[in-house]
Amino acid sequence: MSEITLSVKGLKKTIGKKEIIKGIDFDLKRGEVFGFLGPNGAGKTTTIRMLVGLIKPSAGTIEIGGYNVRKNFTKAMAQMGCIVENPELYSYLTGWENLEHFARMLPEVDRDYMNYVVELVRLDERIHDRVSTYSLGMRQRLGIAQALLGKPKVLILDEPTNGLDPMGIREMRNFIRYLAEEEGLTVLVSSHLLSEIQLMCDRVAIISKGSVIKVDYVENLLALQEKVIWHAEPRDTAKEILGGVTTVSDGADGALVTPYFENESAIWNRMLVEKGVQVNEMNRKLPALEDLFLELTGGETID
Repeated sequence: MSEITLSVKGLKKTIGKKEIIKGIDFDLKRGEVFGFLGPNGAGKTTTIRMLVGLIKPSAGTIEIGGYNVRKNFTKAMAQMGCIVENPELYSYLTGWENLEHFARMLPEVDRDYMNYVVELVRLDERIHDRVSTYSLGMRQRLGIAQALLGKPKVLILDEPTNGLDPMGIREMRNFIRYLAEEEGLTVLVSSHLLSEIQLMCDRVAIISKGSVIKVDYVENLLALQEKVIWHAEPRDTAKEILGGVTTVSDGADGALVTPYFENESAIWNRMLVEKGVQVNEMNRKLPALEDLFLELTGGETID
């Protein structure tokens, strides 16, 4: 069994009389990228703030690297690095001077390890330039270098691709995958870019209204979403025939939508034709995490 680096059990947060987080459970494993998704007001940001120690849970437990946050806060937090929203950097200092400043707050961070982290985030050619001259992507990587100085087991990145151009997004995605696969870090990523989560993450948790409603591997989630889009006439007849053998829903532009099954779909097509239905178009729709997200959350928008 893979090493559990972050364990969340029965996590709750009540503010006043309102229960914001309603008993969240999930485990993160060494070497995986875990996506954390939630619509506006779902409780995603509140959960992240509890994980990184900015606010206290009302109930439940958080263990980081085997240390209980409530019982052993300092050792637990030493196992975690994070960037919540944007990295806080001194723009008038160089990248190296920023790292030196933060390294002074941590035990046993020597120059060799700082050089290692700089090379890891691919800033070795610009590390002695002022941060004011850095692009947004470089600032993000310097922020990650800062978060890695404490040699964490878990890295939490809140919207790491926010504001980046397409090239910067791809570089950040590849870098995060590298941290997990080659360095063995557990990386929890929150993002509003569902397509990026689909490409970047091994597993995903979807949170809505303070509860996690789905946790699974990305490929398992997408396997449930493969569909066939039918354009057929007469439409009502086609819907009645298909409804007799599978579930049918209404799609855009008068289309009918059914699940995709490799063998059955061809049989259903032949059945329609034999009963006088004209099949104008039959498209297999590739799955997307966005479709599943909207389905599970009832069409809520993501924050």
